[in-house]
Amino acid sequence: MIASSELRIIPAFSDLTEEQINWFLGFAEEVFVEVGSEFVRQGDPAAWMFVFLEGIFEWRGEFGGETVSIPAKAGEISGVFPFSRMTRFTVTGVAVTNGRLLRFPAALLPNLTQKMPELTASLVAMMSDRIREGTRIEQQKDRLISLGRLAGGLAHELNNPASAMKRAMSQLSEAIEKMRTANAILWRIPLEDSVKQRIEAEEASLMTSRKMHQDGVSLSDLEEALDRLLRDHSFSDSWELSASLARTGMSESNLSILLSDLGPYTALPAIRRLAGAAECAVLLRMVESDTSRISELIRVFKEYTYLGQAPTQSVDVVQSLETTLATLAHLLQPSIKVKRSFERTPICVNGAGIELNQVWTNLIQNAIDATSGNGELRLRTFRDGRFGVVEIADNGSGIPDAIRHHIFDPFFTTKGVGAGTGLGLSTVQTIIRKHGGHIVVSSKPGDTRFQVWLPRIELSK
Repeated sequence: MIASSELRIIPAFSDLTEEQINWFLGFAEEVFVEVGSEFVRQGDPAAWMFVFLEGIFEWRGEFGGETVSIPAKAGEISGVFPFSRMTRFTVTGVAVTNGRLLRFPAALLPNLTQKMPELTASLVAMMSDRIREGTRIEQQKDRLISLGRLAGGLAHELNNPASAMKRAMSQLSEAIEKMRTANAILWRIPLEDSVKQRIEAEEASLMTSRKMHQDGVSLSDLEEALDRLLRDHSFSDSWELSASLARTGMSESNLSILLSDLGPYTALPAIRRLAGAAECAVLLRMVESDTSRISELIRVFKEYTYLGQAPTQSVDVVQSLETTLATLAHLLQPSIKVKRSFERTPICVNGAGIELNQVWTNLIQNAIDATSGNGELRLRTFRDGRFGVVEIADNGSGIPDAIRHHIFDPFFTTKGVGAGTGLGLSTVQTIIRKHGGHIVVSSKPGDTRFQVWLPRIELSK
């Protein structure tokens, strides 16, 4: 039998009466454990509260796809606490050294709260501190996961224009070389100034042409017409030249006049030079477009993270939603259909832009998951009194009634191991409450809606 003096060394028991401690010891079981042995296993019923008396212990398990290891030592209390909703142990308790502990039946915790209110208050405070610290750590982890997804999406989006630019620059070198070869031949031919000026004028026209975006059928028809015309004038590489000239919008009549005016000997190198110039123009436009796309992606990323801006600012919720959609473009296209129903007048709220973007990101990603990546995402904004409301809805399978009341609980998740931490919606609710708002959810098969209500601010006129 353990002496009450040994238990009083532990701070939580130090101020209890002898009668209270003896009552506790009357139901507690002393357990001796050897190094490496397990005193409770993950998945066991949550039937015990543990008081560590001697030795070093460790809680081990898997959470959010990662192996966790939480140390514990003599003098600490762990396991099931009063008012805990835990039904099974989520980790395994292991003795790191030979040790000794007390285990108190969780079934008697209601009696403990009545007989030992001081100990109950200490245990609840411990539980609150641990939940708060655990939630803080996991929310930080959740933010890092979100940032990782954002970085992955950004890398994916940046890769396309970057790869296109690399290909374009390689082709640009080839086009310039074609122009140099054609020039070497052309300038060996005695040409009148008027002919030179005509060639240079055509080249300038092609280089500055903005007729780069014809539809496929029109472009194909023009290529065929130019190809026939060039073949009639004995161009062996007519198909290649016609493709370059057509993409800058050279008409069949204009090419016909040019071939007639230049004559057979001058036309061959002149047309090849013009085709090279046209190809350069097209490639430069492609580089310009891809560069703009990269700049736009960086702008979106800066807007999403609110880099260089104050922690709290006026946030236009529609702009915030559109920025978030832009960062998730790699998940939305092409199988997710996005429907927007936004108020024309801006709805602004006062808050931390990056945190609100995290709310939209979590809700939109959940909607995408609910449709298995192939469905409808509906976004709506409206005013209701002093609130601005953002509704994010999907036509997925819905949230089962059995779990609907738990979706905002910390660590609750329906996803498999490694697929989620169970903090997405908990984080969403925490952020929304921090901004003075609340979130409402309704769900049935084919129609799940999350409404975020935030106090709005009036813009000064």
